[in-house]
Amino acid sequence: MKVSLNRINDDYLFECTNEAGNKILMDNTSQPNAKGVSPMESLLMAAASCSGIDIISILKKQRQEITSFNAEVEGERIQVDEAKPFSHIKLTFNIEGAVDPAKALKAAELSFQKYCSVTKTLEPNVTVSFEVTVNGHMA
Repeated sequence: MKVSLNRINDDYLFECTNEAGNKILMDNTSQPNAKGVSPMESLLMAAASCSGIDIISILKKQRQEITSFNAEVEGERIQVDEAKPFSHIKLTFNIEGAVDPAKALKAAELSFQKYCSVTKTLEPNVTVSFEVTVNGHMA
């Protein structure tokens, strides 16, 4: 796996490209008029999308009919020397459709315990927790 980063303005805006040519913009969001996401925001996005892919894949294999899927992610940071790494990340998945809540919860558990490479990478230093709601009710 390889990605590239290219500075595209006179400040902090970067275009990041993967081997397939897909791009995202990253920026220093503490500056006015930022045009991309911050590196720390991208880490939260990566955790949500990684586990989201797992959960949807598992539920599709179980023939669950998902009509809507979204997640909210909150990260708590702590001061460590000059850096501010995450100490805790909480993901909340909201699923709508003809989905068995027990299957949705089990899919999320499998993602975090077994499949999600992003949260597994963070695990030694960051506490990761999650919640799942199905059709507005906690699973």
